[in-house]
Amino acid sequence: MPLARSLSVTSLSGLEDWDEDFDLEDAVLFEIAWEVANKVGGIYTVIQTKARMTSEEWGENYFLVGPYVESNVRTQVELIEPTNPALKRTIDKMNASGCKYAAQSEEPPHIVAHFHEWLAGLGLVLCRHRQLPIATIFTTHATLLGRYLCAGNVDFYNKLANFNVDKEAGDRQIYHRYCLERAAAHCAHVFTTVSQITAIEAEYLLKRKPDIVTPNGLNVKKFSAVHEFQNLHAQSKNRIQEFVRGHFYGHLDFNLDKCLFLFIAGRYEFSNKGADLFLEALARLNYLLRVNNSDVTVIAFFIMPARTNNFNVETLKGQAVRKQLWDTAQTVKERFGKKLYESLLVGQLPDVSKIMDKEDFTLMKRAIFATQRQCQPPVCTHNMLEDSSDPILNCVRRIGLFNSSADRVKIIFHPEFLSSTSPLLPMDYEEFVRGCHLGVFPSYYEPWGYTPAECTVMGIPSISTNLSGFGCFMEEHIADPSAYGIYIMDRRFRGVDESCNQLTSFLFQFCKQSRRQRIIQRNRTERLSDLLDWKYLGRYYVSARHMALAKAFPDTYMYELNEPTSASGFRYPRPASVPPSPALSRHSSPHHSEGEEEERYDEDLEAEKDRVNIRQPFKNKTSAVPAGNGSSDDGEKN
Repeated sequence: MPLARSLSVTSLSGLEDWDEDFDLEDAVLFEIAWEVANKVGGIYTVIQTKARMTSEEWGENYFLVGPYVESNVRTQVELIEPTNPALKRTIDKMNASGCKYAAQSEEPPHIVAHFHEWLAGLGLVLCRHRQLPIATIFTTHATLLGRYLCAGNVDFYNKLANFNVDKEAGDRQIYHRYCLERAAAHCAHVFTTVSQITAIEAEYLLKRKPDIVTPNGLNVKKFSAVHEFQNLHAQSKNRIQEFVRGHFYGHLDFNLDKCLFLFIAGRYEFSNKGADLFLEALARLNYLLRVNNSDVTVIAFFIMPARTNNFNVETLKGQAVRKQLWDTAQTVKERFGKKLYESLLVGQLPDVSKIMDKEDFTLMKRAIFATQRQCQPPVCTHNMLEDSSDPILNCVRRIGLFNSSADRVKIIFHPEFLSSTSPLLPMDYEEFVRGCHLGVFPSYYEPWGYTPAECTVMGIPSISTNLSGFGCFMEEHIADPSAYGIYIMDRRFRGVDESCNQLTSFLFQFCKQSRRQRIIQRNRTERLSDLLDWKYLGRYYVSARHMALAKAFPDTYMYELNEPTSASGFRYPRPASVPPSPALSRHSSPHHSEGEEEERYDEDLEAEKDRVNIRQPFKNKTSAVPAGNGSSDDGEKN
């Protein structure tokens, strides 16, 4: 089915601006989710990053409600005593019943309760059943049944309209949870979801069309220096290169300066996250690089947590050998430098053959001998508990990419989340992403997709799909996403083999880019970070709260949402300067001269043109517009 536009499933300026201020002291907002101060998945990131923007709008009338997990409370929550007597009595009663609660607020006449996911949905259903005077919002970040169906290798999107949802939920033993999710969606005054693709899914599986799509944002840190993020990329890349030197010791027969780092990260859902497609594309990319005699080497990282019992001994040995070689080189360097200094001090040119003695050569020979290796560099950095049945390792065995010298594509499977305290790869996730060249996320089921969004705000190009919320969002707001380093695969209207060929083509064309072309592309990618800032995307949540208040309290609040046209909002145009990818070049030859690039590309001028195409950040205003005061009659005002 086509991606039809619905209420605010639209460009950013499709929502109204509110010119009339309203006193938010007369309203209070409760946001309820299982992942409040309790990290389980992406909803934790949504709530955590959005909290600052929401608290700026609502002040002390904003509450987050979640599970009381003692270990999380100690590190993430500050317990406070309420000052309002009525609120204190309520909390004391809850504490006496075994509920833990910490808050501070006034008692307002109008309440908005925003529930996230089916886990919090029971509270919403009870609010409506008991006819409490509360404006309710329900947000599904991924439908429960949709996730189960996709995990079962079902042709999900082509059969979406034909599922017997009650039977499918019953067959998977999730019928009661499914009913709770569906009831919450239907009982809410306002039903929202995180992306257009999930809105279609919810309409068929939950039988209600979302009122508003609320895309997930991030708190974007803008650097004072334009190219500071490029310097961070270089620093992090150097740290990854150090790890690679140790991992491939004895087989380091490729040029690290012509080595590209690709990665995929997330939950270990082999098919849903597209790891199967990525591995097959890497095998085909390896063939293309070899037959074209390319001097580029690709190292693909798989950062997906799986069951392990410890680090691989061979992997740890590689890092120890690298460190030993570094210490040896430093020792010889100090001795050489001291003798050179003394020779120059007496006014004599040094005799190089005499500066280095037998002891120095012995140290270096021992170091070289230590780098001898009889086996191939390991694919997996850990000892897997289920090695023989692991999907990634079995696929690697099938395609035959074992990090041999003849292969131009190497694979490193790191079945553990990254940590700066790791003895193997001591980097946190953000540092690692900054040091890579390309993120690859060919997901089949991805309601939003924080991983490519995080790549974008860090200026790292990424590959996504038109089945992910992020991919659909970028296709809508960028005239030519690939020119900005956002490659979007078609997994919706193409077969698996065609999609794999398209992914292979994207990877091969990326490998053909020059270093300057990659720098240009990173500059463009980083400029898109404004699109993903909560300063912009937060307005969808503001609009949802406006709508909920108007539906629950029609005598007090009024809300009118304009139906956007296909031309409303803004789109980044295609850059006028030189294309960053040879595949997009308008020249007869894909390799034009560096001088021509200098002539056609002006970073500051192009950045200024992009800034013209994005509206000013949305200013936090009111929770709703009082009836009779009216609202902005022009949804396109800045």
